[in-house]
Amino acid sequence: MTTIVVGWTPDEFGEAALARGVEEARLREGRVVVVNATRGDALVDERYADEDQLAALAAELGGAGVEVDVRRSMGADVGDQVLAVAEDVSADLVVIGLRRRSPVGKLLMGSVAQRVLLGADCAVLAVKPPH
Repeated sequence: MTTIVVGWTPDEFGEAALARGVEEARLREGRVVVVNATRGDALVDERYADEDQLAALAAELGGAGVEVDVRRSMGADVGDQVLAVAEDVSADLVVIGLRRRSPVGKLLMGSVAQRVLLGADCAVLAVKPPH
């Protein structure tokens, strides 16, 4: 069975990645493993889903027609967490949302997308939300 890992955040970038991941799973008759991760270095990380957001995600995915597993984690690097799950489940594809950042922003804050793109042992699909 094809396994697709989706790096998900509760925002437009995560939703774009999730929609494409589910679409790919349907096309490939596979399953989706959703990863919501945080570095945990802030009191409130808006990209780390709370219980209400996870309930909404579960409701949304309930009718998706594909097998779904949701994983949450905390660690030093979000990209490494996505890659660890991809390795753990022997992913065939990783889907991530891509946000536009300035060169200085990338230098100061790093890039989860760059880490996943360069570190994955499988194909990576980077998507942008519709405008």
